[in-house]
Amino acid sequence: MASCIWRSAETMGEKTCWKCLLREAYPDDYEKYVASVLKTMAPSERADERMYDARLNVCRGCGRLSNATCMACGCLVEIRAAQRRMRCPFGKWVE
Repeated sequence: MASCIWRSAETMGEKTCWKCLLREAYPDDYEKYVASVLKTMAPSERADERMYDARLNVCRGCGRLSNATCMACGCLVEIRAAQRRMRCPFGKWVE
């Protein structure tokens, strides 16, 4: 699990992790939303685990990641990164 970068903003008395992926900050939401989408993707459409992890590592280090969302395009990065055909809107993913 990646280390979190916390912002000082608090939501309902809890800190919100703005620089984490959904699976790290909100595992229940990840299972409910992201994992269910990934399970329905055809293997030919999915990025392999190496590519997926590499893409997510790039997103973790990007200043446009906020609360598991790419603020450049509005996607949930864990879903976009899982789709083989998708690209980073700023060309940061090296294939």
